[in-house]
Amino acid sequence: MTKDKEIWLTFDDGPTPVITLWILSVLKKENVKATFFLVGEQIEEYPELVGAIIKDGHTIANHSYSHKNGWLTNKEKYLEDIENCQALMPNNKLFRPPYGKITKAQITSLKEKYKIILWNVLSYDFQQNRSPKRVQENIIKNTTPGSIIVMHNNQKSFKNLQSILENTILQLKAQGYNFSTTW
Repeated sequence: MTKDKEIWLTFDDGPTPVITLWILSVLKKENVKATFFLVGEQIEEYPELVGAIIKDGHTIANHSYSHKNGWLTNKEKYLEDIENCQALMPNNKLFRPPYGKITKAQITSLKEKYKIILWNVLSYDFQQNRSPKRVQENIIKNTTPGSIIVMHNNQKSFKNLQSILENTILQLKAQGYNFSTTW
């Protein structure tokens, strides 16, 4: 972590048609870089969106091939799923476990090759019963220097994200935060 007012804005589960391009437009408007933890199945289906993320100067990272829950998947299948995604982004060294659920044995196997990135600010943008206002308040209230904020690049989260992303970035900037993609 850092004492500087440096934070990391991250988006899981993409790339997703319409939503990824919308997120990129907001980030470009606000001159903010982010890290996108991408799912291999989505990468294969929407390679042009991955290209757009890279072209705009953002970081891409591994979020597994098929979004498996590490607690419910044996180690060999879990590692294979991650490597299948890795084949689509060979220069990547970052991995975020879907749902944040990963076993000690999986961590032991992965940490030699990857830096495992979790988070300390979960936006809850995916919760359908949570208002955009509550999502935003949660992010602002819990962000401190060194925070890693996780939002989602998927249909389920878009209603909340669309309402708050730009304003959340503006509020964090007003508090003096800088956005990093250096891991």
